[in-house]
Amino acid sequence: MAILVVLLSILLLVFLVAYLRLNTFIAFLVVCLFMGLALGMKITDITQSVQTGIGKTLGSLVIIIVFGSMLGKLVAESGAAQRIANGLMHVFGRKYVQWSLMLTGFIVGIPLFYNIGFVLMVPLIFTVAARTKLPAVYLGIPMLASLSVTHGYLPPHPSPTALVGTFGANMGTTLLLGMVVAIPSIVLAGPVFSRFLKKYTQEPAPLFNIAALPEEQLPSMLNSILAALLPVILLAGTALLKLVVAPDSICFKIATWLGDPVIVMLLAVFNGIYILGLRRGTPVKKVMGLLDEAIRDVSVIILIIGGSGALTQMLLDSKVSDVIASSLRDMHMNPLLLAWSIAALIRVSVGSATVAGLTTAGIIAPIVAGSSINPSLMVLATGAGSLMFSHVNDGGFWMFKEYFNLSVKDTFKTWTVMETIVSVVGLGGCLLLSLFV
Repeated sequence: MAILVVLLSILLLVFLVAYLRLNTFIAFLVVCLFMGLALGMKITDITQSVQTGIGKTLGSLVIIIVFGSMLGKLVAESGAAQRIANGLMHVFGRKYVQWSLMLTGFIVGIPLFYNIGFVLMVPLIFTVAARTKLPAVYLGIPMLASLSVTHGYLPPHPSPTALVGTFGANMGTTLLLGMVVAIPSIVLAGPVFSRFLKKYTQEPAPLFNIAALPEEQLPSMLNSILAALLPVILLAGTALLKLVVAPDSICFKIATWLGDPVIVMLLAVFNGIYILGLRRGTPVKKVMGLLDEAIRDVSVIILIIGGSGALTQMLLDSKVSDVIASSLRDMHMNPLLLAWSIAALIRVSVGSATVAGLTTAGIIAPIVAGSSINPSLMVLATGAGSLMFSHVNDGGFWMFKEYFNLSVKDTFKTWTVMETIVSVVGLGGCLLLSLFV
């Protein structure tokens, strides 16, 4: 009966979000109320679970998510992303322009939230397409594959960051393993798959062809990369350092301090404020205005994560999570495959990768606690599943269609296939890594 209630609750969430288009945060709260009443919980217990769940989830995440948004805004508005793209295209040349765009998407996709990265990078793709006389879809898919992978796999993006906390994984380890899984996913979904897309020669929609910043207004290449990748450098560097120094040494303590995600993101934001703003003569008021805008940009995502935390807490307080965990263990299914499958199913139903990943984590987290599977791989497998088969209920599907001026049919053949490749290859990478870690 308890499992039936959970299934009905997930179906209700799908109905409210995908069909009625209800605000996702409100939908989560309605589902929590329905689940609690169906399981015979008192109304006071339900509301307490909701408050506890939101507080526990956002308490550990909101700082990282907000700082990540601030850094992304600085990288976007300063022209750092444009500088990185120009520099890489100069290095790779016309013959390997796809690889330069793919690498650009990966670098700037780490600090930029997906929707912001999409809107920022697509005009750059159109500029390169006009310059090289190559189809925009052919050039765009590799870059957008990179953005999708960083969005689904890598901290400090909201869903992976939340999954790290739910599964009890180490953020630095998750980032390192995530990069290992990300590389084949991006290459196969990007340059390899896009070889079959040269026939899509539609002109991009003129509305979205935004003018680039003048060259003299861009920050230097070194400063641009340092600003965008500082979180990666600190997280990955400290994680590697802790593997080779003694646990009781001063170096280990320094690495632990510098590798704390909150400290990492705080340092990254301060670094971005200085080298992308104040050092270039941008007034303090304007820089702080950008940071305020970044908070507004991410507010909806914060509410969604809070709502998912409420649902997770409901599963715990009602003891349904124990029943589900027991039932899923009896299936004798690989936890990585199970996490991927549930996330993929919710993704196809709801359309939101963030909702799919966080809902899945709430359902299967009890299994991870009692298994020998690497929690970082659970984060990555769930993230990979949350990218599966983007279609008409996903905003990214329609953004790609409109920006690249495609039909719905052609959007399925390009965008949807790319997202599916990213998801399936990600699962394969996690299963392969599970043999060694």
